[in-house]
Amino acid sequence: MAIFEVRIYPVREGGMDEWVAFMHDKVRPFIEKKGMKVEAMFRGVEDPNRYIFIRSFKDAAHREALTEAVYGSQDWQENYKPTVRRLVDVENSVIHVMTETSESPMK
Repeated sequence: MAIFEVRIYPVREGGMDEWVAFMHDKVRPFIEKKGMKVEAMFRGVEDPNRYIFIRSFKDAAHREALTEAVYGSQDWQENYKPTVRRLVDVENSVIHVMTETSESPMK
């Protein structure tokens, strides 16, 4: 059964345009190269400092392995993490780990 992450990030005031560009141009290609699948990316309308993205994994073991491959890498630590921490209030981010229902169009 597939596993999905719904990641909700509070972006620091004035940083949304830079964050969206960073996600599209740098983070997404990096995590997809490692094997993560990005399903959707959103920016808030009612809350212009909220960014949401959804990614999927084959199962829990796949999620665990890819999470370590991405966030445990020296490349992430040196080239991505500093910008993430500058633009996102990481301590107040919310990550929901979910699985699809039988009628979900996303599987």
